[in-house]
Amino acid sequence: MRIIVVGYGRVGARTARVLNEEGHQVVVVENNYSKVERAEQNGLTVVEGDGTDPEILKKAGLNEADSIGGITGDIKTNYEICLIGKEHGLRTVLRISEDVSKAEYETYTEVADEMIYPERLGAAGAKTALLGGSLNAIGDLTETLQLTVVTIPEGSPVVGEHVNELSLPETARLYAHGGSREPLTIPLPGTILEAGDRVALLIEREAADTVRTILLGAE
Repeated sequence: MRIIVVGYGRVGARTARVLNEEGHQVVVVENNYSKVERAEQNGLTVVEGDGTDPEILKKAGLNEADSIGGITGDIKTNYEICLIGKEHGLRTVLRISEDVSKAEYETYTEVADEMIYPERLGAAGAKTALLGGSLNAIGDLTETLQLTVVTIPEGSPVVGEHVNELSLPETARLYAHGGSREPLTIPLPGTILEAGDRVALLIEREAADTVRTILLGAE
């Protein structure tokens, strides 16, 4: 696939590296010269400039690309990038942050095919979203990680808690939530867990039992 990654910070750099190693045609767009140099030193094709400028994106292959990711640290910038990508028929991936409101979230869904929450999932989520993969595709990223979807039962100790306040181990990340009859989506920080809800987590295998105990309660 031909993919444009806008933003070469922590998440963007890892995303571009993984995609490049897998054989995809990756072009990075970055306006910070030191980051441009670093990306070039890492063997990536880079276009220096403002990722919200259609002319810059055309230099990066906007008219030929399959997907584009707005993966900078600024949500409004990412929105503009995805808006341009959507107008050109590309698959669009937008990085959001924890403090996004419900109204903003709904606005962003209009231009983004996928939204990623790096604080929950990082480059793994960005890579999967850009390729158009399903949630289960993430489970193949590394032998030490596993994807787990858990249904919250009646009597679970986490019923009534906010998703962003769960006391999970450092080796576990909750990245998607859905009501009993709803699809899994990136949860807003204020989302409250109810019995019957499903949560998707990326967990280091050694922490799986601990996480299940936290979510399901002691058997």
